[in-house]
Amino acid sequence: MTGGPLAGIRVVDLTSVVVGPTATLFLADYGAEVIKVEQPAGDLLRSLGGRSHSGQLCGKFSHFNRNKRSLALDLKQDTARAALERLLRKADIFIANVRPAALDRLGLGTAPLRARYPRLIVCNLVGFRQEGPYRDRPAYDSIIQGMAGVAACNERVLGEPRFVPMVFADHVVGLIAAQCILAALYQRERTREGQAIEVPMFENMAAFVLAEHLGDRTFVPALGESGDRRVLHPLARPIKTKDGWICISANTDAQAFALFDALGCPELKDDPRFCSVKARYDNVREYFEVRAQGLSRRTTGEWLAIFEQADIPAGRVHSFDSLTADEHLVEIGFFRQVEHPGEGGMIDMAHANKFSAGLREDYCPAPLLGGDSIDVLSELGYAKDEIDEMVQLKAVIDGRAAC
Repeated sequence: MTGGPLAGIRVVDLTSVVVGPTATLFLADYGAEVIKVEQPAGDLLRSLGGRSHSGQLCGKFSHFNRNKRSLALDLKQDTARAALERLLRKADIFIANVRPAALDRLGLGTAPLRARYPRLIVCNLVGFRQEGPYRDRPAYDSIIQGMAGVAACNERVLGEPRFVPMVFADHVVGLIAAQCILAALYQRERTREGQAIEVPMFENMAAFVLAEHLGDRTFVPALGESGDRRVLHPLARPIKTKDGWICISANTDAQAFALFDALGCPELKDDPRFCSVKARYDNVREYFEVRAQGLSRRTTGEWLAIFEQADIPAGRVHSFDSLTADEHLVEIGFFRQVEHPGEGGMIDMAHANKFSAGLREDYCPAPLLGGDSIDVLSELGYAKDEIDEMVQLKAVIDGRAAC
């Protein structure tokens, strides 16, 4: 493993499914050595998101777990816990999305870890802040989407609450966790002390939603209702063209006036309903209706050419499949075919962000379950007979990780 701003940082990753692996994916792409510690049954996501040739991982798992190593340990066993402790002695970050009570039973509670390893950054991803009445509740993406108001956004639009059809809360909170860890690493550079971080899903998503939609209830006394009626309007959606769909965002006066010219109704620039940002906000239904009626007259391609010339923000509405053929993504080499030792050819995505000093130079596809156990335990100084006690050999024989 070479390169990246986090080169030389070791992460012990006791997370599963999406929220934790999202956080550690970014750390791994930035160059950290991420050792994914899995129970012998493996991360649930290995089989939750579809099929694969080997049966050990699915497409979804592969995208959240590239550039990581897999160490399979049964942490109910004393020898396995001792191995984990040996790993933690050389670690910079420990991250888990296991409920705190379960971590305490394993001897991995925050306070004992901090006492044993003062430089260690301990990050616990939890459902709810631990001083509140929900502290012991299990939390999954759908539960958090419902409780934090994400599903209510769709209720305002569709008349009934619906989830965003992806593990949206997991993605958002995973990114927040990575951000918190990076901030703690920066502070450790100055103080030489680690710290404990608690990243709760519910509170983070409540803040995420209400920053957008607390709206007029922000003030005391309230000036009106909650919710941004512009983005919650039923017509705030992709717009039907002559041959497909388009998305457009004309918010400034310059953009809206250019849109009126493009639609062939320049007189609307002087219409009191549309002549300013506030006027269009107050008359959002009428404004959206004008857009929808006008855009139905041409094809998506014709409108995109017109809008590009007029500097009006717009884009094609992709399907999942057409997105993989997007000309911009193809041109920048966003998609790449890689070889996986247990799966053969696979499609992977490049890291979206660029660093002038570069990211990690190597690439490792998502590991097979326990595929790095022998190597990691050997690096920790274990002899072969000791390793055999801790590792389910079948997981190792089935296929070593690519690197």
